[in-house]
Amino acid sequence: MTDPELLRARALTALTAARARTGALTSSVDDRELTAQHSPLMSPLVWDLAHIGNQEEQWLLRAVAGQDAIRPEIDSLYDAFEHPRATRPTLPLLAPAEARRYAADVRGRALDVLERTPLRGGPLTDAAFAFGMIAQHEQQHDETMLITHQLRRGPAALSAPEPPPGGTDGLPAEVLVPSGPFTMGTSTEPWALDNERPAHHRIVPAFHLDTTPVTCGAYLRFIEDGGYREERWWEPAGWAMVREHDLTAPLFWRREGGQWLRRRFGVTEPVPTDEPVLHVSWYEADAYARWAGRRLPTEAEWEKAARHDPASGRSRRYPWGDAEPTGAHANLGQRHLRPAPAGAYEAGQSPLGIRQLIGDVWEWTSSDFLPYPGFVAFPYREYSEVFFGPGHKVLRGGAFSVDQVACRGTFRNWDLPVRRQIFAGFRTARDAY
Repeated sequence: MTDPELLRARALTALTAARARTGALTSSVDDRELTAQHSPLMSPLVWDLAHIGNQEEQWLLRAVAGQDAIRPEIDSLYDAFEHPRATRPTLPLLAPAEARRYAADVRGRALDVLERTPLRGGPLTDAAFAFGMIAQHEQQHDETMLITHQLRRGPAALSAPEPPPGGTDGLPAEVLVPSGPFTMGTSTEPWALDNERPAHHRIVPAFHLDTTPVTCGAYLRFIEDGGYREERWWEPAGWAMVREHDLTAPLFWRREGGQWLRRRFGVTEPVPTDEPVLHVSWYEADAYARWAGRRLPTEAEWEKAARHDPASGRSRRYPWGDAEPTGAHANLGQRHLRPAPAGAYEAGQSPLGIRQLIGDVWEWTSSDFLPYPGFVAFPYREYSEVFFGPGHKVLRGGAFSVDQVACRGTFRNWDLPVRRQIFAGFRTARDAY
């Protein structure tokens, strides 16, 4: 897409959708819950709300339009690097009504900037990049706020229709992904973020990959076989985590009366055995894979399975092709409040028949979060560069919590291997002998 007016319309649509979701997430609870910290792992929802407005002000009003700051005194309050999440409730944050007014004021001005800014002539304005970056930023915080909703106690505050049915009858458990080169990353996706760039060639040996994410039912077999009691399956740091916190199952699961139950957005329900397992750390995913005689795929393996078209040799934007996702392709955008059963979304499968690579659950890979060859930080080091290294593991594919503007075949997420509150699952791989 290169037409300036189409890009302008796309940016407007993305910004509007993000703000509607932010409104839904923050209007579904009262002011007391907006200002409460529901977990030391997360910010109060009201912090996210004002942070969204502050980032939009800094990048669209100040950096793109050159305007003076509206509220320069709050910049440090909403600097994610200056204040860790656990301490944010102690800050003099904007109250809910004030945070809403501030975010709305910024948005009104930002839409004026979008309307009159030539979408060319500089890296922030070319292809409406800054506007796309801010839409992605807001949707990423919407996902963070959805995690906070999952962590909060009390009755359900959100609702959504059930996802479509799945079914693995007739699906092979795994497929062979042939060896050979493919193009990883992108140099042409207009709103791709710095860690997705540049496009480069990778040689990936042949491997087998699960056709669907690992299900709760499969993970239950690991639990019942003593997976959380057997040190041999675990990385040393993971085993230490299990012992320290007395872990016996994924986060939000409990056993009661001979049945496994889980808490999901204020509702307690039986664990659905046909649904992809959720809320497992990298250590848990890695331990399961070892127990199953398999391994987690590398990031390059995951992307090749998700993007490479063996017939043409090119890398697609998505497993199904270059078209934007729809509800027939993938479970995205909080359309549903849970993953779809394994085997859903046949229309979204890859050329090799691998399903649910986009949406449903973030998928842990075995890879550390590292820069691609030729990486250049843009527009600020703190988005990606400061996280590179062995401390963070890469997740791919997005989840039901992720909007399509922040999810594509090249999109890279990363987190600490101990993280369990995120909407993460996994699939497994094995070498082709």
